Amino acid sequence: MLRLLSAGVAVAIGSVLFLAAGPLQGASCSAGFLDGAAALRSGGGNDAPGRCRRLRPADMVPPAQSNTSFATMIEIPPGALPKVPAGFSVALFHRGADAPRLIRAAPNGDIFVAESYAGQIRILRPSGTCQLGTASVYTTGLDRPFGIAFYPPGPDPQYVYVAENSRVIRYPYLAGDLVPRGALEVIVPDLPQGAGQLPGQGHWTRDIAFSADGGTMFVSVGSYSNAQEQGEDETERAAILAFSPDGSNRRIFASGLRNPVSLSISPRNGALWASVNERDGLVPDYLTAVEQGQFFGWPWFYIGGHRDPRPTSSPPAGLPGVTVPTVLLQAHAASLGSAFYTGMQFPGGFRGNLFVAQHGSWNRANPTGSKVI
Repeated sequence: MLRLLSAGVAVAIGSVLFLAAGPLQGASCSAGFLDGAAALRSGGGNDAPGRCRRLRPADMVPPAQSNTSFATMIEIPPGALPKVPAGFSVALFHRGADAPRLIRAAPNGDIFVAESYAGQIRILRPSGTCQLGTASVYTTGLDRPFGIAFYPPGPDPQYVYVAENSRVIRYPYLAGDLVPRGALEVIVPDLPQGAGQLPGQGHWTRDIAFSADGGTMFVSVGSYSNAQEQGEDETERAAILAFSPDGSNRRIFASGLRNPVSLSISPRNGALWASVNERDGLVPDYLTAVEQGQFFGWPWFYIGGHRDPRPTSSPPAGLPGVTVPTVLLQAHAASLGSAFYTGMQFPGGFRGNLFVAQHGSWNRANPTGSKVI
């Protein structure tokens, strides 16, 4: 999970949060370049800071049988830190978070952390560069909170919105609040629910973002099934929904996105971006700009017109053409958090760039992740 601060990059791994900062002068492929099949198939053993990969729609292969490769949790060895490019540094920022799933920074620099399984949101207040000042629980008793957004956009929000598994709520908020200054208000009461992690129980993470002008609220809802193999009801799923900020004017903004986990708004042009985790079977994940009415193929197609034979239903008549995603990623890289960099510490070439934190795979023979790209 990732959120960029003015001081650098914040990443959560397990119950530990790290901050990275540094003066890297620009992106390079100092650790080598992988293209085509090599980029698609190779695993994390080929990764290092500065490694570049390029995947294209022409590199696609038919879906294949997935493998199981769950990670084993161990204690962090003394002195072990995430690896970063030359010129960057990493510091332990906070330890003890209860399975943090998403990080969002308030305009005043406070870090809001969704501890989804604990049903709570924690606030971490930095003190200096890469140092924690205070930590406190903002609110509890929620149903797997994930997405967090501040409204209206800009330096002086009046509300903090939270996307739970089955609804969107908001709290009255002023900069510096460490506890809600009023009761929660339900904005959207009836999002499609997910009982738990796949297989068979549906995606449950719901992210939330506001358009640059504050007029539209976007909410991501992942699919219930892997590829609708049993004809599951996917109404308003595998989609990004749009609302007015008060929850009215509900509609589907874009569809055919199996699990659009994280939403971000580009500071360059106001475009909505999503990090999308695709179906099992070595179908590439992707990052993409998203426009009104686009259809990205799930469950019948992937990465353009590539047909998946597994759905039991046929594509309905009148579907729009399949949009090819903007950036393809390795299959099952599991991007969970994304953020555009708007800080001042990195060189100017990084401003407006999209950073993405990847959980890493559990179902491929050559594991990939965890990493920030």
